[in-house]
Amino acid sequence: MLDKGQPQRFNAYNSPHEDLREFIRRAEEAGEIVHIKGADPHLEMGTLGEIVNHARPEPPAILFEDVPGYPKGMRLISGATNSSKRLAITLGLPVPSCPLDVVRSYRDRMQQHKPIPPKTVRAGAVFENVDRDDQVDLLKFPVPFLHEKDGGRYMGTDDLVIVRDPDEGWVNCATYRCMVHDKNHISIYISPGKQGRQIREKYYKMGKSCPVLISCGHDPLLFLAGGNELRYGLSEYDYAGGHRGEPYEVVPSELHGLPMPAHAEIVLEGEMVEAETTKEGPFGEFTGYYASSPSAQPLVHVKRVYHRNDPILSIASPMRPPSDFSFSKCVMKAGMIWDEVERAGLMGVAGVWVHEFGGARMFNVIAIKQAYPGHARQAGFLAASCQSGSYLGRFVVVVDEDVDPSDLFDVMWAICTRCDPAQDIETFRRAWSGPLDPILDKASSTNSRAVIDACRPYERLKDFPSVAKASPELKKQVAEKFAEVLKTIGAA
Repeated sequence: MLDKGQPQRFNAYNSPHEDLREFIRRAEEAGEIVHIKGADPHLEMGTLGEIVNHARPEPPAILFEDVPGYPKGMRLISGATNSSKRLAITLGLPVPSCPLDVVRSYRDRMQQHKPIPPKTVRAGAVFENVDRDDQVDLLKFPVPFLHEKDGGRYMGTDDLVIVRDPDEGWVNCATYRCMVHDKNHISIYISPGKQGRQIREKYYKMGKSCPVLISCGHDPLLFLAGGNELRYGLSEYDYAGGHRGEPYEVVPSELHGLPMPAHAEIVLEGEMVEAETTKEGPFGEFTGYYASSPSAQPLVHVKRVYHRNDPILSIASPMRPPSDFSFSKCVMKAGMIWDEVERAGLMGVAGVWVHEFGGARMFNVIAIKQAYPGHARQAGFLAASCQSGSYLGRFVVVVDEDVDPSDLFDVMWAICTRCDPAQDIETFRRAWSGPLDPILDKASSTNSRAVIDACRPYERLKDFPSVAKASPELKKQVAEKFAEVLKTIGAA
């Protein structure tokens, strides 16, 4: 019997995976990895990621091997969490039959989720190699140049930028893009409003540099945590530890004593200094555009590189959706929105889905079972304004429980037949956005939001026209009778 204080584990394993390597082995056993040998980091890897991830829903992860010009043991992985099965392995959830199963499992998990702080240990595999000061050479790793119009090679895409709040002492581990400039310099782009930027500004106001680690290969669960908006003060280490049911092992870095994953593949250490900036970008982003122009961003002089033997570099390649991480982002974001609107007191949520074509942020759907007048609008405004739905949002659609929020055709049918544009579309202004929003004037960091009520009017629930479709019982009866012919046409 499960301990109610612990999350349910993925049913094929008795314990969480220790690191990225064990995760890859488990994903391999599930038939979720494709091996590609000989791909060049310059454009070929990024283009292959686009081809594979645009070919079909829930594509496999790509393990790039035998990279030209680099030691044979060095590998890169793209799309580690980008399918329902790999998400279940990552989060320790039951085997799903469809993407919404993962969303429901995540929402159920959050009813009992408790953060578990990391455990500091004295040694870890990340210390197998330590390059110090003049020994540092970022170019010895197969850092990819992902898109044709990018401003350079990006080592930090599926990364963790690790900083400590100087006032409260908590550790933020978030995903921000990091561009390599030469063998020992890297720049970090952090959008306005993000927690890492708030912490960095605290150091600057104190007249200090901001110590930083950049982890570039780790348990994919940490990437899921680092790529989403958690409440300020909750460390991604603690949040992810609560999901795995065990604390992460961390080791202090040599220079600043910052906690780095003990089993990470590659970790860089340096400082962000207010006066030291350089041109960063452009970079093809998750909205599908080069939305942010090159700008002056902090230049980090890397003074330590910790890495394992034959390190594996994790990469995420933002692009015109879908990308190699957009599916997993949608599932996580949907589960987080569902949990947050329920915690705010909303009842009757039947499902939530975040659509990939909106960059996993800009088109979100919440299904509810209406219980009172105004219920649908309340659901829409909560979903648009909660922590996980607030950054760079655009549209929220509210539908009845008979509509599948993950089925765009179903959602658009509801909009077309249950939404009166003059009465049922609400907008509000000056919501949190940022420079990655392609429609914004570059001087602005806010945008507007639309909440589309595509539910049947509450006052007409009893007399609203009924849907023209077979009852579930009749459909099952006829399908069983004609199973053979339906099977031949792929409709069984």
